[in-house]
Amino acid sequence: MSGRSQEEGLKDLTLLGNQKVQYAFKYAPEVLESVDNLHSDRDYFVKFNCPEFTSLCPITNQPDFATMYISYIPNKKIVESKSLKLYLFSFRNHGDFHEDCVNIIMNDLIKLLDPRYIEVWGKFTPRGGISIDPWCNYGKLGTKYEEMANFRLMNHDMYPEKVDNR
Repeated sequence: MSGRSQEEGLKDLTLLGNQKVQYAFKYAPEVLESVDNLHSDRDYFVKFNCPEFTSLCPITNQPDFATMYISYIPNKKIVESKSLKLYLFSFRNHGDFHEDCVNIIMNDLIKLLDPRYIEVWGKFTPRGGISIDPWCNYGKLGTKYEEMANFRLMNHDMYPEKVDNR
């Protein structure tokens, strides 16, 4: 295979290569775009690290900063990375608690991609002397991925002293 064809999802992309992209200044799930997964015959992880994620406290409007980790096993679609960047940027002026942000991101990606498995981990920098690191996951119901999600949840962060996120 020498590359993707327009028939394999490229013709539907509006953001990649567009020099006139408008940055959303409010939560914008509609900017997310996907392309066909050309390797849906196998399991593999796709991992995104966003070390410059920001959102706002819904009460004080103070900024919160995090590294957001998104890992998923694709099904028929994969997320286009520029659209993901613009989507995550749209949280910049969005007021929500840390736990809500990771769950909203996961829910929007499930809606877009219908992945086999997905997890989202927000490692927020301390504010007021406390850091909050919410983690959520999902496995396709009725499949081995649901079992995987349960196992990973039950074994997540078993040794927090080895988690170095600051």
